[in-house]
Amino acid sequence: MKYNLSEITAVIKDRRTIFPEMFSDRKVHREQVETILNNAIWAPTHGLTQPWSFTVFREEGLQKLSDFLSDTYIKLTPPEAFSEMKLNKLKSRPLMAGAIIAVSLKRDSKSKISELEEIEAIACAIQNMYLTCTAWGLGAFWSTPGLIYKPEMNEFLKLNPEDKCLALFYIGYPKPDLEWPKSHRRPIEYFTTWVEKI
Repeated sequence: MKYNLSEITAVIKDRRTIFPEMFSDRKVHREQVETILNNAIWAPTHGLTQPWSFTVFREEGLQKLSDFLSDTYIKLTPPEAFSEMKLNKLKSRPLMAGAIIAVSLKRDSKSKISELEEIEAIACAIQNMYLTCTAWGLGAFWSTPGLIYKPEMNEFLKLNPEDKCLALFYIGYPKPDLEWPKSHRRPIEYFTTWVEKI
């Protein structure tokens, strides 16, 4: 066997969403984020288009993101849909994180690869990020508030109109007393059809 399959399987099964409220104030270093991103870009990508773009918010940048998310929510949300709880999350959660990575689809206008396949590649990149965080003992949270799909987000991230932000990926060390969450999955028999004969 080329690698230790039991360890790889353990990391995959141990991956969890750890919300920012569960993060401690322990610092996440730039070098750690660079490792996470270096693993992200080894995701499968059809035609080797590498359609991802990353914007990393750390230190004072977290306040900039917090201000943008809360101000934009207030600006775009009609009174009948406004939620004080949602506003508070958009404002407070970035300040709880050690780093946040905005993960975006950056399309090559000449690419023959479909947008759907490019989005699938980015989802694989985010899984690589999740698994790297899990192996490191870092908490991670893939957040997709509705406003990340708005033109204002593209402008904030300096993306072209045809590009799309697909995730705000929160990273932080869990609080020392946090018990790492457990989960389960239904067996593969629920989802799998085997075709072995003509």
